[in-house]
Formats: sequence, structure tokens, C-alpha cells
Amino acid sequence: MFTGIIEEVGKVTSIKQEGGSRRFTVAAAELVKELPKGASVVVSGVCLTAVEYGTNFFAADLAEETWKRTSFSRIKEGARVNLELPMRADGRFGGHMVQGHVDGTGTFRALDRIEGADDFWLRIEIPTELARYVIYKGSLSIEGISLTVAKIEGTEVTVAIIPHTIKMTNLGSLKSGDPVNLEVDMIAKYVEKMMRGDADSSLTIEELVAKGF
Repeated sequence: MFTGIIEEVGKVTSIKQEGGSRRFTVAAAELVKELPKGASVVVSGVCLTAVEYGTNFFAADLAEETWKRTSFSRIKEGARVNLELPMRADGRFGGHMVQGHVDGTGTFRALDRIEGADDFWLRIEIPTELARYVIYKGSLSIEGISLTVAKIEGTEVTVAIIPHTIKMTNLGSLKSGDPVNLEVDMIAKYVEKMMRGDADSSLTIEELVAKGF
């Protein structure tokens, strides 16, 4: 379990094809101090297993399915990635419940400075099938970052970003059109399932409410 509070931004130093998977190595000076072999680490929103590590790096294997279904398809050597270790049972819960199980990828549109402020508007396009779980002022994990939705227009989601978040994450390195990993609030999915029961699985939460479920 993770919180979406990024601990360090790592840099991909190598990507090697090994049979049906890819092993990529990430430079990370601080996080590896608490990362034993076999431990979980979330990399830009994807929960992976550290199969190798040293004083300033760790390596993880990516299955072909993970490569195709996440934003890792755009990763090249030198790419910046957001890193977080699992939350401690005795620690503070800073963001929201994030599993590291990517629900799909969205498309990065822009990161525009807000007029008269130091903050920015982050705009992304999300898949239609995920829009049902995204609500105004709700939580959404984007590239592993716990963020709050400020506006929704169709399938375009806008989030307010402070300078600290840009400094501490990979958002500033993204370009228009880049895929971004998305994980919706898992509570929304559980609520939908409980409301649905034996109802038509194609119905959205709003349609279920209208039908009295």
C-alpha cells in the first residue's frame, strides 16, 4: 500500500531486453537505503519488485504486459520517474490509498502557469471507462502522485499543481501527448460494486443511482 507522496525522483539509467521481459535500472540515492532485495517500490505509479540494488541504484523487471499497458512504453534512458516505498504501519497517511495497480493511461496535455500565481494547471485526458470514477475534489493518482481533481470537462481532468510538486516529481519533464499512469480511487470501485450487486455491469454509478440501486 502506498500514499502517492513521492519520496524521490529517480533516473532510468539502462533498459535491457531479457527474454520476454525488460530489466530497467534506476538511479536513486536516498530511497535505496531502505530498499532490500525483493521489496516493493512504486515507480511512476506502478508497483514493482526490486530484484537488484546497490548503494545508489535498483533494478526491476517489467513483464511485456506491464510495458504495454503503462506509461513505461515511453520510457528511455535518462527518463525521470517518481519513486515511493510502501507506507509504514506506524506512519502518517499523507495522501490517499494507492495500490500501485495502474487502471489505465491518460494523455498529458499541458502544465500551464496560472495567471497571477506561482501555481500551475495540469491538464490530462483520461479514458472514458475511467471517467466514471473521477469526481470533483476527489483523489486521483497520476504517475504515482496523489492529486486532487479541480475540474472535469468530459474526459479532460484539470489539477492544480504547486511549485513544490513540480520540483519533487517528474511532471516538469513530461511533454504534450505523453502517456501517464492513472490509478483511480479504489474506494469508488468498491462502492460501485456494492451498489451494483446483480445489476447490469455496464451501468455507471450515476445510472445506478437513477435506477434506485
